[in-house]
Amino acid sequence: ELWISLEEHQDALELIMSKYRKQMLQLLQERKGEDAEPVLKVHQANSLEIESQIDRICEMGEVMRKAIQVDDDQFFKVQEKLAQLELENKELRELLSISKESFEVGREDLPD
Repeated sequence: ELWISLEEHQDALELIMSKYRKQMLQLLQERKGEDAEPVLKVHQANSLEIESQIDRICEMGEVMRKAIQVDDDQFFKVQEKLAQLELENKELRELLSISKESFEVGREDLPD
């Protein structure tokens, strides 16, 4: 009878200990989730902030690209106008030299 009583007592203790272990495991898992939750919230907030900053940087990059394109277009227009003016200046100088030559030839033909 003592032997049977001892076995029943051991079975009861094993049952109690298994329930205790199960409850402790659940408690630890819940606690880990609670500990991780604030860190997760901070991480999510930081991620959102970084995302918004990346978006702003991309927008600024796009504005800079457009400004560069406008500057390049303006630069090419100025270069084209400068080339036209240089060509016009060269032609006018040629006309002026021709005019001077004809004026000098006309002077030479005139009697003194």
